[in-house]
Amino acid sequence: MVRKLTRQLMFSLVDQTKMITAASELSRNTLVYGGGGEMRWEIIERDSMLGLRLSFEDHGPGIADVALALTDGWTSGKGMGMGLSGSRRLVNEFDLRTAVGKGTCVTITRWKT
Repeated sequence: MVRKLTRQLMFSLVDQTKMITAASELSRNTLVYGGGGEMRWEIIERDSMLGLRLSFEDHGPGIADVALALTDGWTSGKGMGMGLSGSRRLVNEFDLRTAVGKGTCVTITRWKT
């Protein structure tokens, strides 16, 4: 779906790849660490620029230490520790909301350049 949306918005191949990679990482986190959840998407406009916003939300255990979770190379599992921090570098806007015992929502946005 993310590939289809980035093509529809006529993102460059590089920007398509960045958004698809970030979405893949965050989807994996939602499934593995959050026990599943959902992705919502929307095409947005600001100052005549188009963008794609994706939100990944779960009702899992939440993230106890956000600063640590956003540190390159740190992992709470068997991954490479690049999911959250890597995804943050691939997009223009990154927002993480979490509460221990209630879940996590990560929202990313990439603007068409």
